[in-house]
Amino acid sequence: MEFVAELVGFVILVFVLWKYVLPLIGAMVRKRQEEIQIQVDEAEEATRKLEDARGRVDNAVQRAEAEGARVRDDARADATRIREELKAQAEAEVERMLQRGREQLVADRDQAVRTLRTELGGASMELAERVIRTTLDDDRARVGTVESFLSEIENLPSPRGSVRATTGGGA
Repeated sequence: MEFVAELVGFVILVFVLWKYVLPLIGAMVRKRQEEIQIQVDEAEEATRKLEDARGRVDNAVQRAEAEGARVRDDARADATRIREELKAQAEAEVERMLQRGREQLVADRDQAVRTLRTELGGASMELAERVIRTTLDDDRARVGTVESFLSEIENLPSPRGSVRATTGGGA
């Protein structure tokens, strides 16, 4: 009997545990499992977001590096283009300066030639005047010069195309 009483007590204990305690423990276990599952899902979501963020960061870094390389290449191309433009401008300016120098040299040479011709003409006139005065101061030379001049005039062709004959007389 004692065994039956222990058995009945045990059955009642199991029944009470089964009916009242086990559902509470089951609910707590399910709740805890759900919480753990939620945390695992959140951790997986966070990991996925982290990987996505890493991918976006890596992609942004690659784009930034590519953009930096493009900007650097553009800057080099611009620098080369600007250098070539400046070089062409400098060469054009040098050519303009050389041309102006050549033109100035030609103008200076022409001016020098005109000045020399003027001075030479004046000096020639003075010399010719002195020679003529010296020649005309001497009576014999004057007579010879006048006769020579008249002789040259007589030998000139006439407007009608015939040559005058020398008459042979003198002054």
